[in-house]
Amino acid sequence: MNKQIILMLSSMMFFLLFCSSLFPQAEYLKGADISYLQQIEDNGGIYKENGIAGDPILILKNHGINIIRIRLWNNPPEGYNNLAKLLIMAKRIKQANLKLLVDFHYSDSWADPGKQIKPAAWGSLNFSSLEDSIYSFTKHVLSSLKAQNTLPDIIQIGNEITYGILWDDGRVGGIYDTPLQWSNFTSLLQKCINGANEVRGTDSMKIMIHIDCSTDSTKCKWFFDNLNSYNVSYDYIGVSYYPWFQGELDPLPSNLNFLATRYNKPIIIAETGYPWTLGWDDTTNNYVGNQSQLLPGYTATVEGQKKFLIDLISINKNIRGNFGKGVIYWEPLSITTPTFGSAMENLAFFDFQGNLLNSISAFENINSVNGAGNPVSGYDLKQNYPNPFNPSTIISYQIPKNSFVKIEVYDIKGDKIEDLVNGELKAGYYSVEFNAVSGRNLASGVYFYRMTATDVTTDKLFIVTKKFVLVK
Repeated sequence: MNKQIILMLSSMMFFLLFCSSLFPQAEYLKGADISYLQQIEDNGGIYKENGIAGDPILILKNHGINIIRIRLWNNPPEGYNNLAKLLIMAKRIKQANLKLLVDFHYSDSWADPGKQIKPAAWGSLNFSSLEDSIYSFTKHVLSSLKAQNTLPDIIQIGNEITYGILWDDGRVGGIYDTPLQWSNFTSLLQKCINGANEVRGTDSMKIMIHIDCSTDSTKCKWFFDNLNSYNVSYDYIGVSYYPWFQGELDPLPSNLNFLATRYNKPIIIAETGYPWTLGWDDTTNNYVGNQSQLLPGYTATVEGQKKFLIDLISINKNIRGNFGKGVIYWEPLSITTPTFGSAMENLAFFDFQGNLLNSISAFENINSVNGAGNPVSGYDLKQNYPNPFNPSTIISYQIPKNSFVKIEVYDIKGDKIEDLVNGELKAGYYSVEFNAVSGRNLASGVYFYRMTATDVTTDKLFIVTKKFVLVK
C-alpha cells in the first residue's frame, strides 16, 4: 500500500472520529415519571435499597434511569405539580445530572383522552385570549426554568392529546372532527411551540407530541396526518402503552413501525407500567387489580414486571430506521404511606415496605436489547383495522426471518386488485395501508388479502388469506 493511500485512510479515520465527537449518538432514553414524589416525601415516604434508605432519584439513576418526567398543572388545588414545585424538582433532577422532560397538561388537574379541561382562570376567555394565555404560560414556565439553568431537554405540548386540548375550543374527534376545530387545535399547539422556540433559542430542547393510541394505526394516521396538514412543528412522537388501556402487545410493533415510516420522527413510549403484584397495601383503589388486565405470558410478579419492560424496550429499539428512542415508566416511586394512598403502589419499582425491586434491572443493560434481538416469533398476518372500512384500512404483518413477501388484494371473483407489498424484507413488524378509492372506485362488498412469504435461506413458504369488508 503506497504512502498516499495510507495518508488518505488516516485522514478519513481522523475525520470520522472528529465528526463522531461533534455529533455523538443520541443517548437512548430510559425514563421515569416521578411526579408524585414531592407529595409522597412530604407524607413520610422512604425509599430503601438493600435495607438502606436513600435518595430515590439517585437510586433510579444508579440503575440506568437517565431522564425524569414531571407533569405540570396550571393551578392545582392541592399545590403540587405547579410551577413552584416544578422549579424545585428541576434543580434536584439537574443536580443529579439527569435529563428533564416537562409534561404540560394545560389544566388544573388531569388531562387525558377522556378530558382536557381548561384551567379555571381561562374558562371564560374567547379564543384569541386563549391563544395568548397558552402561549404566555408556556413561555413563562420555560423562561423560569431557563433562568435557574434547568431548561428541560424535552417538553410535551399537552398530555395524551389524541382528541385535542382546552376543550371545547381545541377539541377534535367525533362531532368535533371538523376543519374549524382542527384549525383551532393546531393553532393552540403552534402558539405553545412558538413560545417554547422563543425561550430555547439555540438550546437543544426538543418538543414532543404525545397521544395515547399506540396500538391503533388508523387513529394515529388520522391524528398525525391532520397535524401535518396544518404544518405543526415537533421533534418527537410520544405514545402511551398500558395493556389495560391499549390492549395486547401484538399490534404495537407494527404500529410503531408504521409511524416511523410515515412520519420520520423519533418515537418514545412516553408512559407505561405493569404490576409486580395484584395485592393491595392501602384503601386506595388500584388501577390494576384483576387477572384480566394482565398480558398473556406476563405474570403480576417482579419477574413478570421485568419481562414486560425488557420486551417493551426491545420493541421500541427495533423500530425500523433507528427511530425508537426511549421508554418512560410511569410513577415507579408511587408507594403508599400512612397518610398518602397510592393507586399505583403495585406498579412501582418498590415493594409495600419501600424496598427496591429487581425489576428495575430491565433498564440497566439495554445494550443487550437491540436490533439483533428481534422479538418476532413467527410469520403472522393480522386482521386489518378497521374492519369493515371506508375508504382505507391498515394491514399489519410480521416475519421472523429475511423473506420475500407479497401481499395482494383480490375481489370475491378472485381477480387481483392490487399488489400492496412485493419484495424482500428483513425480519420485523410491518404495516401497509390499503385505500379503496386510490385510483379506482371499488364497490362495497367482501374482499380478500393474501400474504405469501418465502424464507430466502430455506425457501420455506408461508401463505395466509384473510377477508375484509368495504362499506360505503
